[in-house]
Amino acid sequence: METTNSLANQFLIAMPGMADPNFSRGVTFLCQHNADGALGIVVNRLSQFKLGEVLAQMQIESHQPGLVDLPVHAGGPVQTDRGFVLHEPFGRWESTFRVSDALCVTTSRDVLAAMAEGRGPQRVMVALGYAGWGAGQLENEMKENAWLTVPASNSILFDTPIEARWAAAARLTGIDIHRVSGYAGHA
Repeated sequence: METTNSLANQFLIAMPGMADPNFSRGVTFLCQHNADGALGIVVNRLSQFKLGEVLAQMQIESHQPGLVDLPVHAGGPVQTDRGFVLHEPFGRWESTFRVSDALCVTTSRDVLAAMAEGRGPQRVMVALGYAGWGAGQLENEMKENAWLTVPASNSILFDTPIEARWAAAARLTGIDIHRVSGYAGHA
């Protein structure tokens, strides 16, 4: 697959008929997409954890106001014990992948330690787990009308309430998702 066909830095918006409970009414931010498959983070599902609990489990102490109460997202059904920090570019950490000029994803502990000390990125979303697709799998799901795609918006990631992200992401396509049928047909 050529880079120009990549869906990285796009939102995958679940169509109303999506039956998979991991993705029903979901918005997934695609971090990587190539001929080998795709990796994304679901951005509108919360886990049962707050960031303070995750930091404590990692033995990272923080006295930053509000940081310990930051919700941790359920990023997808794969490797739910693996952490991801979506953030606007700022600083350098051991394991950061630049998705675009406006967004990075970091998987190393050092970004959490920097946040705990007040020297990390300011606009962040922390998730446990990810969504993954094998080679051609996402493309087949797209052909089956399972997803809408639209360029990602930092405003939706960082400013829009979690419960409003599905409809807000769909509005970026010009669609009122609540008026879309829950089933698809093929001519």
